[in-house]
Amino acid sequence: MPATPTEDNRPHDVVVVGNGSLGLSLGLTLARRGIRVAVLGRPHRPGAASSAAGAMIGTFGEVTTTLLKSEYGRTKLDWAYQASKLWPEWLAGLAPDGDGDGSDLLTADGTVVLLNTVGLPEIDTQNYKAIRTALVEYGEKYEDVDPEDVEWLDAEPTARPLQAMFLPNEHAVNSHELLVRLERAFLAAGGTLIAEQATRVDQGGGRVRGVELESGTVLSAGQVVLAAGAATQTVLDTVPELAARIPRLISGYGVSALVDTEDGTSPRSVLRTPNRAFACGLHVVPRGSGQVYVGATNIISPEPRETALISDVLFLLNCGNRQIRRNLGESGLRKIQVGNRPVALDGMPLLGETGLDGLWMMTGTYRDGLTLTPLLAREMTAALLGEETSIDLGLFGPVRAPIQPFSRAEIVETTVTHMLATGYESDWTVPVEWPFTIEHYLRVAYTRIADEFDPAFTPPPELLASSRIHPSLAQALRDYYAASHAAAAG
Repeated sequence: MPATPTEDNRPHDVVVVGNGSLGLSLGLTLARRGIRVAVLGRPHRPGAASSAAGAMIGTFGEVTTTLLKSEYGRTKLDWAYQASKLWPEWLAGLAPDGDGDGSDLLTADGTVVLLNTVGLPEIDTQNYKAIRTALVEYGEKYEDVDPEDVEWLDAEPTARPLQAMFLPNEHAVNSHELLVRLERAFLAAGGTLIAEQATRVDQGGGRVRGVELESGTVLSAGQVVLAAGAATQTVLDTVPELAARIPRLISGYGVSALVDTEDGTSPRSVLRTPNRAFACGLHVVPRGSGQVYVGATNIISPEPRETALISDVLFLLNCGNRQIRRNLGESGLRKIQVGNRPVALDGMPLLGETGLDGLWMMTGTYRDGLTLTPLLAREMTAALLGEETSIDLGLFGPVRAPIQPFSRAEIVETTVTHMLATGYESDWTVPVEWPFTIEHYLRVAYTRIADEFDPAFTPPPELLASSRIHPSLAQALRDYYAASHAAAAG
């Protein structure tokens, strides 16, 4: 059971702020090393990414052309590949009473990637090819399959798949049960769960002293790790001089649905499209007999959301019904879930120690957090204990100028293409020549917006698009760019 901070007032070696998959996994790894560690967070995890995730733990289904074009993207791909090799042992280590290999947590046998007639060839077709390229480069197994032979798939004719490939090593886990087992393993290893959120970083003498909780209690610790996903920003803002030099965290808000299928069936494997239009591609994940998880959305929001917009729910369910299974609309809607992926203003992870001695960050992982869990938990544990890490966490150190792998012109072009793709995904009906006109004026508009932000820095495509409708996001970008220029000037 979660403890209250008054039960034991001895200082902790490490306090982890955040009880999602990353926070709990770091706490577990530290506790197993004999470190006195507490993990903080409300038990119901309002708006967290982990609890609403499809929990696909594959590497290659997420590959895009953009990912393969930069050093940073290639690094993230390599980390995901390394993490995928750690998952079997990681799951086995969570088996109750050490009995079993943890494979009962798996809900899917591999992944089928579908290239269908929805979207744009510049995104869907090219990302499908990028997945294959990465599979070949890593020597990973895959199999081309006839779309007509894909089990459970019954798309409407206008959304029929053109190609399909089966990735036998790309699985999914039950995210709810995973979090339950992480908590149990953490407690069994001697860790302390505290069912409160942190509200403030306690500091003095140039270093961290602990955190203040919602109850007003100050929890003492030698080191504090901020791993609360998109909610991390609220705590970081209590150290304003430091927060100004770290890319601000916003939300990649997503909606998912748990559906009880009308005929009591479900697919054996994950069915998904390549990543598309600022999002993670449509995906249907089996969740036990007669139940599936449907996900697709990723909407940039300046603040985390706890409730879903009706428009996003309608879009999601329409995509699943049209593109995956035509009788899905006759099924029972068990639950609508909302999650907030942590997105830094430059789109890259925030990993490692900050400019305040003893204060660390482990967030900003966007859509990769759950997949990277066993690797990042191991590597951050090593860093906290002063040991050598096997990956270069410094590449994504929190205090930094914006990471920008692409030119402004490339970012604008990507933004325009993805905006057009959202129209096609929403099944818009416009005269055939209109998209060319729309594309022209979108390019003009986004170039102007980017030029107005900063002479040197340009936000990632999804943030560039969202900044037009969210003034607070635009201001956050301007403030961060100004702080980065000031830091560079000395």
